[in-house]
Amino acid sequence: MQWLQESAIEASMKADQSPVPFEDGFQYHPPTMTQLTPDDVRHIAKLARLRLSEEEVTKYTTELTKILQYIDMLSKIDTKGVEPTAQVTGLENSFRDDELNADLPTRDAMLSTSPLPVVDHQIQTPSAIG
Repeated sequence: MQWLQESAIEASMKADQSPVPFEDGFQYHPPTMTQLTPDDVRHIAKLARLRLSEEEVTKYTTELTKILQYIDMLSKIDTKGVEPTAQVTGLENSFRDDELNADLPTRDAMLSTSPLPVVDHQIQTPSAIG
């Protein structure tokens, strides 16, 4: 365990991030991938079964790198003591009671709209087998 903590300290010295403390006081900087290469974007596109032109590879390399850098920035925010939030509106299970509506058409009225013949309160359809 000591070698893991020592390597974590070495990694934290090399990385430019906020540290994650161990219980015994050691700190670890998790690795990040904030700079994508065009090969990374091609690999991601291949996994997603997308065909990208070289112009699109260049464009998405820049855009995806910016997204990852933003996520890296968000990961440095101290969220200790912040309650997890599922939603922010304050609504809780807003259900309504089921109400019967007497204005609905009857079964016979609905069946009478069918252009196909009705036999024993069922619409007779052509056979799918032939």
